[in-house]
Amino acid sequence: MTAALSILFRDESLIAVDKPAGLAVHRGWAREHDVAMVRLRDQIGARVFPVHRLDRATSGVLLFALSAEIASRVCESFAAGKTEKTYLALVRGVPPDEILIDHPLPPGEDTRAPRVAARTMIFRREVFGRYSLVEARPLTGRLHQVRRHLKHISCPLIGDVNYGKGEHNRLFRERHGLDRLFLHATRLRLPHPVQGGQLDIASPLPLELEAVLQALREVERVRY
Repeated sequence: MTAALSILFRDESLIAVDKPAGLAVHRGWAREHDVAMVRLRDQIGARVFPVHRLDRATSGVLLFALSAEIASRVCESFAAGKTEKTYLALVRGVPPDEILIDHPLPPGEDTRAPRVAARTMIFRREVFGRYSLVEARPLTGRLHQVRRHLKHISCPLIGDVNYGKGEHNRLFRERHGLDRLFLHATRLRLPHPVQGGQLDIASPLPLELEAVLQALREVERVRY
């Protein structure tokens, strides 16, 4: 029996859940039956319509509409840049306090496709020796955008087997028991498609990621 998804927000139009790492959003992006859309549909006994993408390896806020009409409205907000997505990520390296990464990317998985505009704001939040906790706010919505952009500035994500560094992934797996990508969608803000006003949905950092940060903070405390 699959575990129930934690519901962060629900009204008559929308429902947001706290997606765990390792769970795909939609059956179209994975062959298995157990995907977030199906799990939530079975959990609440109603159809749900995904309105944005969250990588399988990424945890955090995932929003669904409860009708096709509402889904269309929310997708329009995403396309118009009216939403704000915030991620927390642990990276190798120490980026500037604040940096705009303006680096075109392929729109999908085909790396031979013409590149399109892609922009991400990065804010450094904590430094642990040669590693940093950063906040990422993508201003566009390209596939694996945050992960690709962090690699572009030589600050690869910890736990990223596609764009990261194997030696650092192994170190965190062996030393901290981290066997997942350290990337969490911590906040989603958007205009409500029916009621108006700003909808602000937050997700706390998962315990396994918070434990890694606490261990790094303790190392820094002992060092100094």
